[in-house]
Amino acid sequence: AVPHVREVDAERELTTWLLVDATPSMDFGTAEIEKRELAVAATAAVGFLTHGAGNKLGAHVRGPDGVKRLPARTGRTHLLGMLRALLALPRGAEGSAPVPLGEAIAGLRRSAPRRGLAVVVSDFLDGLPEDGHGRPDWEDELRRLGARHQVLAVEVTDPRELELPDVGILTLVDPETGRRREVSTGSRRLRERYAAAAAAQRQQVRQALRRAGAAHLPLRTDRDWVADIVRHVYAQRRLALAAPPRGGAA
Repeated sequence: AVPHVREVDAERELTTWLLVDATPSMDFGTAEIEKRELAVAATAAVGFLTHGAGNKLGAHVRGPDGVKRLPARTGRTHLLGMLRALLALPRGAEGSAPVPLGEAIAGLRRSAPRRGLAVVVSDFLDGLPEDGHGRPDWEDELRRLGARHQVLAVEVTDPRELELPDVGILTLVDPETGRRREVSTGSRRLRERYAAAAAAQRQQVRQALRRAGAAHLPLRTDRDWVADIVRHVYAQRRLALAAPPRGGAA
């Protein structure tokens, strides 16, 4: 008889790492929920979709005072504890200086050496070029993350970030810097300029995510986020089934 040593193929066990944005810009919402609550909902969806025997889930939480790391562990109890921790996070004070999103993505990459799934949940507003030209500060780090992991970018937005209502004088506050500005929303020209600038900004984000090779899942606080996630999952499965097998003809 010839002795054999059985080695478990660890690649069959999926490790999912999340980077959850909990900076002050996420403490905003004019629909049924705030952006930070939608980020927690997306985290829950990812956790339940990737739940399985031996699969692990960990997270880095980008808050106003730095990045908090939650170790990768298995089990439903761990997932529920992670969700409770996210819901209990304190709100950031105006004018705080969070770790840049690109730096937080780099930290996630260094902490996850094994191939797996990396999910970045954010509004991706940090690090965008102010003049509308060039690339976001986080794009290169997201591309580096994708060199080893399958990357999903969950973009969280609110309708008031895309267009202004006609409500007279409105005080706008930048939650990251605390800067305030009063605007007259009764001006149709102002509302049109705001909508055009917001659309260009979101286009910047979409193009950067595409160049970085990340799958893109946009979620809005005024939409059925469950339906949006289900549609995304089915679309990704169709793409996977349509793709040629490895080693086959392209």
